[in-house]
Amino acid sequence: MQFHRGRLIDHLHLRVRELEKSRNFYRAALGALGRELTVETERFFVSDELFVDAADTYVSKVHLAFQTDGPEMVKAFHAAALAAGGTDNGAPGERPYHPGYYACFVLDPDGNNIEAVWHGPHERSASSVTITANM
Repeated sequence: MQFHRGRLIDHLHLRVRELEKSRNFYRAALGALGRELTVETERFFVSDELFVDAADTYVSKVHLAFQTDGPEMVKAFHAAALAAGGTDNGAPGERPYHPGYYACFVLDPDGNNIEAVWHGPHERSASSVTITANM
């Protein structure tokens, strides 16, 4: 069995008020990035390191940034997220964080600040880390 994880984050767990509303939002927003929900049940869904389930007590409040392949993907994410019930929190455009930083911000149905970002032309050392379970 193999798992692909990022280089720093093993997983991020969001606890949401309305699971189906969030499922529709993330399916559309991540679809614009060429990603999909990789596991879905009636109680939760997963996409790579992102794990989302229904809150039984509290709802998460986080800032989460998704990587993209360029400004057009940032714009597509923004449009898809708004069409799926997100709220604009910063239209696509360059940001002063560092040269080449191009991003947008959308609040998801629970108010989490979700960003899509491109850091300008770059080359990755690896697309993911592969974890192979020794059984």
